[in-house]
Amino acid sequence: MKLAISGTYSSGKTLTSYALSHYIGVPRTRARTMRELLPFAVPGKTLEQCNGAELIQLIVRRHVERVVHESHLTDGFISDGSSLQEWLYGSVRVIVGINPNDSVHLGDIETVEKTPEMAFFEQVMDQLGVAIKEHVRLTYDAFVHLPNELELAKDGHRPVNERFRTLADQGIAAAIDELGIPRHVVGGTLSERLDRIVEIFGFPTVTDVRTAIERAQEEYQAVDMTIETDRAWAVTQAS
Repeated sequence: MKLAISGTYSSGKTLTSYALSHYIGVPRTRARTMRELLPFAVPGKTLEQCNGAELIQLIVRRHVERVVHESHLTDGFISDGSSLQEWLYGSVRVIVGINPNDSVHLGDIETVEKTPEMAFFEQVMDQLGVAIKEHVRLTYDAFVHLPNELELAKDGHRPVNERFRTLADQGIAAAIDELGIPRHVVGGTLSERLDRIVEIFGFPTVTDVRTAIERAQEEYQAVDMTIETDRAWAVTQAS
């Protein structure tokens, strides 16, 4: 089975996918995170400092990496997210702005000004959506959608607010349903999520849930969380 773990920012996709992979012995696939891509894609910038063109580059990079990695796992995989999330993270910016934190003063039904630049960005995102949806429809057998129930991680990599998270969460779920792919909403603690996923799909397990979670936490902690401004400062000091 080709199963994607979906959800908005800070919903627990990465840790859940790590742990599920260990729990059921199915390989995990992903694209590098924005924090991993930024050092060479947009050197010296944080995600909130990126302009529309740079965001499109990052979205395309992640989508291409997903397609390449998935193509090597023909017998099935657990995917940490899907290209739908990258596309929705871009599409929602048509409503809240390229940097969502600049529009926190707007009401729930208000949008940022539709400048010519933003109108073109919207057209680009619409067309990217056509290609990305086709890939997702032809690739995944099912989605496990994690509800937006966890606090937003304050790690400097997420220039988002609760309105952005909610819009992205709703958009991802709607896109999955539009494509007709089964979507199972699974919440709770990490161990509860893992056991529920195993129950839904009848997956055999290859280890106990505690061991799977411990291995997942070790892998997650190994991810480089350095903020790009700090990385750039360290390079300057070293030189």
